[in-house]
Amino acid sequence: MTTMPRITNRYLSGNFAPVTEEITAYDLPVTGRIPSHLSGRYLRTGPNPLGIEDAAAHIWTLGEGMVHGVRIRDGRAEWYRNRWVRSASVADRLGEPRRGTVADERMDFAPNVQVAGLAGRTFALIEGGLKPYELTYELDTVGPCDLGATPEGYNANAHSIFDPHTRELHSLAFRYGSEHVQHIVMDAAGTVQRATTVPAPGNPYMHDFALTEHHVVLFDAPVVFSAAHLATGVPFVWDDTHPARVGVMPREGGEVRWFEVSPSLVGHTLNAYETGTEIVVDIVRHPEGFNIRDFGTSRPTLDRWTIDLAAGTVREQRLDDRTQEFPRLNSRFTGRPYRYGYAAAVELYAPPAGPEDQRPDVGFSSALLKHDLVRGTTEAHEFGRYAAVGEGVFVPAEAPTAEDDGYVMAYVHNPERGAADLVILSSQDFTGRPIARIHLPARVPLGLHGNWVPDDRPTG
Repeated sequence: MTTMPRITNRYLSGNFAPVTEEITAYDLPVTGRIPSHLSGRYLRTGPNPLGIEDAAAHIWTLGEGMVHGVRIRDGRAEWYRNRWVRSASVADRLGEPRRGTVADERMDFAPNVQVAGLAGRTFALIEGGLKPYELTYELDTVGPCDLGATPEGYNANAHSIFDPHTRELHSLAFRYGSEHVQHIVMDAAGTVQRATTVPAPGNPYMHDFALTEHHVVLFDAPVVFSAAHLATGVPFVWDDTHPARVGVMPREGGEVRWFEVSPSLVGHTLNAYETGTEIVVDIVRHPEGFNIRDFGTSRPTLDRWTIDLAAGTVREQRLDDRTQEFPRLNSRFTGRPYRYGYAAAVELYAPPAGPEDQRPDVGFSSALLKHDLVRGTTEAHEFGRYAAVGEGVFVPAEAPTAEDDGYVMAYVHNPERGAADLVILSSQDFTGRPIARIHLPARVPLGLHGNWVPDDRPTG
């Protein structure tokens, strides 16, 4: 019997492997019952390379962005679509006309980090000064756009935060090689209201930030820009000489107060809020030595930093030591005291031997986590071996009576079908049977971020 050779780059095997076709499917089969009041789209994006020249050298985050979406209305899953974002190079490679014009093709890339809705429009977002792209409702590419653009050349970053209380969209934008970042504030239509330039000596990688009622929280990490690594496409390295700090700035702009913390990288923010003279920041934290080119070697955990503004100190606390990423919350509690958070566990496993030796030895696991931060407990919804569930997005019920009154939605790989389901869990019965499984006709590779985009509200 002939055995298949093992794929040495784990980010091109198993459910990290890119899909090769764009698909449109209608009237998707459903097991269970979709809540009838849900009307909108569940969207998620991630790297999906069009071609690999050197598999061994491939870095997962460099794949061209592909958006996967499911349209839900009246208790039905009306369609599924997956579409590459047509940057200039993607359009050229597909033999299609370019969508729009980019000022500098060296800074043009198909955004692959986040997809969100604002003011009835859909945007694919990235970071590092690269342009966002606008998409149609059906996920076709309109072209590069100026969402959050400022005269200094910054624009909306992938981890922009929509404040439901002020209806502002906040972004902390960095540019490759610049020793400054900008805090950009937009209104609910995406028009820039103000921008504050903040010094960032040493060119740190500021992937995410946090927002409270009165403050912006910045994370300065020992992962810094390296011109020597520019040719690799991921020009960031761990620098032991660069301090790890957390900064606090008034939302209206002004001086940043910096506080030293343990060497680490904040992967993503769960939430932050104020209590008296303290700011509580809950984060997924990657430990010292994080390798941005191979995130699978890291063991991120859910941590809390409590910043005492009066004493000038930071208390560090481990909330949950299970390896996890992609934290989310009920976004109605953004920047305010809250109780519940959700995350995707990261499971480490050895691939099986033999002819099926195609599975990665790291991946987002078969579990979604629900954290009760008041009781200090965690529930896990297990989907089964190799289910490969990604980020879970909270969607409130029609008339919610509690913070966790709603649903958690995520793409989950079904290894028996070789395709994905969009799974809808009850947040209040988190470990119980899913409310609905929408059966997609194709595999959805493990990706990055997304949102439930209702037909009447913005997301971020």
